[in-house]
Order: sequence, then structure tokens, then C-alpha cells
Amino acid sequence: MKVFMTGGTGFVGTYLTKKFIDQGNAVTILTQAPTGRELKIPGLSYLTGDPNVRGKWQDAVKDHEIIVNLAGASIFSRWTDEQKKILRESRINTTRHLVEALRAEASRVLFFSTSAVGYYGFHEDEELTESSPAGGDFLAGLAADWEAEALRAKEKGARVVITRFGIVLGQNGGALGQMIPLFKFFLGGPLGSGRQWFSWIHMQDLADAFLFLVQHPEISGAVNVCSPQPVRNKELGSAIGRVLRRPSFLPAPGFMIELLLGEFGSVLLKGQRVIPRRLLDAGFRFSYPEIEHALRSIIQP
Repeated sequence: MKVFMTGGTGFVGTYLTKKFIDQGNAVTILTQAPTGRELKIPGLSYLTGDPNVRGKWQDAVKDHEIIVNLAGASIFSRWTDEQKKILRESRINTTRHLVEALRAEASRVLFFSTSAVGYYGFHEDEELTESSPAGGDFLAGLAADWEAEALRAKEKGARVVITRFGIVLGQNGGALGQMIPLFKFFLGGPLGSGRQWFSWIHMQDLADAFLFLVQHPEISGAVNVCSPQPVRNKELGSAIGRVLRRPSFLPAPGFMIELLLGEFGSVLLKGQRVIPRRLLDAGFRFSYPEIEHALRSIIQP
């Protein structure tokens, strides 16, 4: 099949592209500014265009059976009013323009649109599944609006799957890319109290979940893409410490995180215990459900 992808040159997109192509699919990645350093493998092509604005790139969308919408500015920043605007527009506009680009009759199209477990807002020990309601904070509201924009593709007959990601763990980037150097310099440890839940997913399981969902046309709507075994932040730090053979007891005070990161600091100091109920019920098998096993497959001590 032919796959059209936004955000395909990023941390998740690069890995997912390889997986799709390994399965015999052809992938077209929409990119704003090619650098010449992009992945180059048979079956992969690039189209120059800005998904934030309407343009000629939209004509190409109609020729693809699978749309994968990964685009969006990184949330790992201080959330000023201007940054919130960027976070919102990079998600809402891109999704809106992709939906507009679909054929009027798109019943053969599978439309994947990314969201996040932040949709559920902040919680204590309650287990959250796809049927749990949205939260009331900024990130939850952004996720809910982002999902609503993607679900408009149903009006054209497309099958829409909303993939709510946990924190993605993989090599060469992502959250671990920021955390590992701290542990290597003996500065790693829990954030705040360390009791907040951390919902995560190994990159291989994320990609395998996408392929699984392609093969299960009965599944649509929201799907939690995260490990069935979320951990507390303190457990995550301890596991990283064991894998790297470094101490993991040096806490980062909550007030300092909030001072440095403002509102975004709350995302790190609070969390949610999310369960991938729909994947489990459909028979998906995780290769890395347990945190230390996942970390040992990723981290080189």
C-alpha cells in the first residue's frame, strides 16, 4: 500500500517509515525543508510542502491508502502564550489540511492521527482506558481538539484511528535522549516525589501496533499505544540506573522543575496510569511490556 506521512523525518516517523517499507509498502514523507541528510531507502520518497498551510502538496494525499499524521511541535519546552499557539496550530492546522485533502469519497482510506495519553489529564492511581474522559488542563484540551479535527475524516468515509501515545522510548532521541546523559554524569533520579505514573511505549511495540491496526479493520477510534505496565517515575529512574550502573537517588525538586519549565513542569510532576485496553482485547502482543527489559534493549551502558 501507499503511505503518506507527516512528521516522518522525526524520532518516531523515521522508525515507523522503515517498518512500513519492510512490510512492502511505499512511503511518501511530507517535509518542509529537505536537508539532504534524510533517510534514503528504496520505497521512500519525499514531497516538499508545509502541512500548516494549504498547498499543492494536498493533491498527492488522494493517491494514498494510508495517512499517518505525526506532525506537531514538541511539547518539551516552556509554555509561553506564543509557544502554546505554536503547539496548537502545528497540530490543528496540519490535521485539518490533511482531512481536506482526502477525496470526497475516502472509504478505502485508513487515517492515523497521533494524540497522547495527556488527553486524560492528571490523575493519581486510577487506571485509565480509552473510555475514560478527557482532562481539563491545557494539554488535555489540545489533545481533545486535535482528535476532533482528525475524526472529521469519518465524514468522508475514512477509517480513523487515533493513536494516543505514551512516552516513546527508543534509541537516538526522545525522552531517553534527554535523560541518559544526566544518569551518566551521576545526576539522575526521580522528578519531584517520584510517585507520579509514567505511561510509556517501546519504539518497536509502537511500530508493531501500527502494523497490527492496519490488519484489523474492525478497530477505529481512540487506541492507547502504551505499555500495559506503566511505572512510577521513581521506578523508571531506578531501572535506568540499574541498566547504566549508575546511582538513581538524586531527586530533582518539584519547585525547581516548575520554576524552570513553568506550566509544562506539571506534565513531568504529575502523570496518568494508562492501560492499552483495546490493543490487549484485540490480541496484540507486546514485545517489551516491562520497563527494565525495554531499557536494556535500548541503552548501551
